[in-house]
Amino acid sequence: MTAGIGSWAAGTFRSLRVRNYRLFAAGQIVSNTGTWMQRIAQDWLVLSLTNSSTAVGITTALQFLPMLLFGLWGGVLADRYPKRRTLIATQSTMGLLAAALAVLTLTGTVRVGYVYLIALLLGFATVVDNPTRQSFVTEMVGEADLRNAVSLNSAIFQSARLVGPAVAGVLINAVGPGWAFGLNAVSFGGVLTGLLLMRPRELFPAPTVSRAKGQLRDGLRYIASRKELIWPIVLVGFVGTFGYNWPIVLSAFAKNVFHHGAGTYGVFNTLMAVGSLAGALLAARRATSRLRLLVGAAAGFGALEVLAALTPWYYVFGPLLLVLGLVGLTFNTTANATVQLAAAPEMRGRVMGVYMLVFTGGTPIGGPLVGWVTEHYGARVGLAFGGTVAALAAAVIAGILYLSRRYRSVGLVRERIAGHRA
Repeated sequence: MTAGIGSWAAGTFRSLRVRNYRLFAAGQIVSNTGTWMQRIAQDWLVLSLTNSSTAVGITTALQFLPMLLFGLWGGVLADRYPKRRTLIATQSTMGLLAAALAVLTLTGTVRVGYVYLIALLLGFATVVDNPTRQSFVTEMVGEADLRNAVSLNSAIFQSARLVGPAVAGVLINAVGPGWAFGLNAVSFGGVLTGLLLMRPRELFPAPTVSRAKGQLRDGLRYIASRKELIWPIVLVGFVGTFGYNWPIVLSAFAKNVFHHGAGTYGVFNTLMAVGSLAGALLAARRATSRLRLLVGAAAGFGALEVLAALTPWYYVFGPLLLVLGLVGLTFNTTANATVQLAAAPEMRGRVMGVYMLVFTGGTPIGGPLVGWVTEHYGARVGLAFGGTVAALAAAVIAGILYLSRRYRSVGLVRERIAGHRA
């Protein structure tokens, strides 16, 4: 029994054998906890200042608008410059922005316009940080352990999601959201310490790409020519844009559907995190990632969102969030690992730039739209709308993949018949 548990743990956490990745993971645990605290506190701050779900959606949209406009260039920069140094710069910038929001809130001078501005500036830092951080995983562990490391990154992120919202809920109720922003600013010290202590000689650096014309266009052509890249990215775009607007719908469910406070909003996020953590640990054991699993997870995620939107009971809605977290995380890790493993090392930054663009860059479209639907028609309609779009996108892409496979099979049969005749 003990040997079985040890074998399971060794397989699930095998990337932690790499020293550089251990430092990165430890820093991410601290920093992501602070990030989740800020997310919850920021959503509640905007809702308190404006009493508007649309305003929450606008804040989210501003944070992701730079990714929509400049995300492709972020991928180019990730391929062009050393990734560890780039991450030190972007993480430092994000920590300073969190500190600024903390000072504004604690001094009582915060206005919704200031929150909008800081969200926008944070988005610009994220444009470079996201594709760099995603593609840096391969440089720490190599391609052999990439799928495991991607899953562990998700497990770390969701573990922080368990702690961050709960702490944020306590702080908001006790002393207000300002201290949550301050603790987030301090938490960036964890990831910066990990990056500075890494041993560069133990990394597997991808070749940096010299500055030249047409690099962005080359990356787009590369993605478009490979179905193992283009279809996961298209599906991620639909699910990310319309299905992942949790700050909008969950805050509205807590306040307007179940008539509870910030503590319940934190509980909802924690329940999703528990399910997501379970999904990440299961994904870490998975040896392969298939398009069939990816499409099935997207369809199941959309259907579960519709089911959660329709349930009238608080004690049923909560467990559904657990399952939604597990299925949603399965979709995320499968898509991320599939795309990274299919991309050539010199293209990985640009590929992940496009991936993160469609995953988070669609939020400026989906955030305000879902926020508007939520504000005018209710949280249930807003959640059901996002789930329906995700499920329909999965169904359409499943049909396209099935037809392409069928046509390819017919073509192979015809070639064999022609060969026999010849």
